[in-house]
Amino acid sequence: MKKNFTDVDLNRSVGNLLRLGVLLSVATSIIGFVKLFFEGFEMPKKYTSLDVGSSSEKVWSHFWHSLGAGEGMAIIQLGILILIITPLMRIVFALVGYLKEKDYVYVVISSIVLAIMAISFFTGYAH
Repeated sequence: MKKNFTDVDLNRSVGNLLRLGVLLSVATSIIGFVKLFFEGFEMPKKYTSLDVGSSSEKVWSHFWHSLGAGEGMAIIQLGILILIITPLMRIVFALVGYLKEKDYVYVVISSIVLAIMAISFFTGYAH
């Protein structure tokens, strides 16, 4: 027999997803902090030399290059990115659940919220 998908199942699944995202983020960040400790991180002496006006492409390419090199700071940034993406995944997860429940009002609401969050996330570097 096929079991129907209920609100309790959806709430339990979303709760598990949020817990998993936070735990994965914390574990990744701790690994990055340990790696950074052994790399001997030093704070910059002149904060004016920090380049904060970089384009989005340069920031992401630098991030992926640093992560591929296994740098501690990039691993910490990955942990933060996982933490940021967790609420987005929660909305996607809930959207799928609402589709299974055929609750189309919440499908529309979740879609709008997901679109707003995705737009703000992907255009956050725009100047």
